[in-house]
Amino acid sequence: MVVFACVRCDAVLTRPVERVALPVRARQTYGHDLLPALMESGTYAVDPEPSGPPFRPWSEVGAEAAAERGVFAPVHRLSFGAPGAVVVAPGDTRGTVLIPERCDGYCIGLDGRDGPNLACARCGSAVATRIDDCSLWQAVWFVPDAVRRVPEHDGDVRSADRGADWDALAREYRAAPPVEPCGGWDARWEAAVGAALAHVLAASGGAPVGLPDGILTDTFGRALDALLPSGPATRRLVPAGPGLPAALGATDIALVPRHPRTGEVWQPSDRAAAVVPLEADVWLHVAFPREPLPVPATGGLPDGVYRDDPLPLRPVRLFAADRHVFLHTLARLPAVREPWLRAVYDPVQDAPFGHPF
Repeated sequence: MVVFACVRCDAVLTRPVERVALPVRARQTYGHDLLPALMESGTYAVDPEPSGPPFRPWSEVGAEAAAERGVFAPVHRLSFGAPGAVVVAPGDTRGTVLIPERCDGYCIGLDGRDGPNLACARCGSAVATRIDDCSLWQAVWFVPDAVRRVPEHDGDVRSADRGADWDALAREYRAAPPVEPCGGWDARWEAAVGAALAHVLAASGGAPVGLPDGILTDTFGRALDALLPSGPATRRLVPAGPGLPAALGATDIALVPRHPRTGEVWQPSDRAAAVVPLEADVWLHVAFPREPLPVPATGGLPDGVYRDDPLPLRPVRLFAADRHVFLHTLARLPAVREPWLRAVYDPVQDAPFGHPF
């Protein structure tokens, strides 16, 4: 566990927190609702990419310089700010105050458009940006060079350095249900599938991909039908990971968990197999679905009578992966430089509300 302190006056700015992987939904914009906190209380994550100003347009940066920064397809602009922004849940901050003249937003909260809007209460230095506007995951992002990490105790070990305990994944983490009580698709699913979809396309080689019946067809099927050519599937997307059968076919694309603490991607025994990472909370539902029983587990009901309370959750609309997360992920895969995949990327980039997003 660590705390983060102001580099100028050493004031402690967070409660003790433990490092975990940055969720892919950190880059998501969802609907027009107030979203919960991005991070679980007591955790923090680090964004390895540059963030914040100055920004430069793609036309000024150029493809070669962008590729050196890990971006392989055109984007509207690139950040040339410092990498390593630290994100925590808003409730985990300590000793900060809002900067009133920087508290603008799009709708009913703060969106960080004016730069850091939280200052150290002791010395007044701008140290972080609070985000809590609608459509955005609530978070506090610390400016990388404004804070420093202080171990809570001597010899503290960073949690990610302990490695992923795959055997404990299903015990320690809960599956995210795909559908909310209101009938909408869960925002975590839209972001997770958006990121995984980019990897599936890269692994497909431009050929049709088959899907098993059920939730994978519901969430990946429409997008793959729209973005890949029609015809018999030459590859198949199958769940793989801890607790599932180890055998993978030569044409299988393994949909595997990304560990929520370390960010490691589970690897099959066949290292040559194509692997697509999926956020662990979503993967757990795909791998081990828990549908409500139509009859009681004990006892019974009269013949022909089925349980109808609670009703099973069903979505009220077709699934659409998060377009922004999809584009962000795909632009950072070297495979996007292949002509066929650029021919997929460019139309999606140019059509914000186009099918299938």
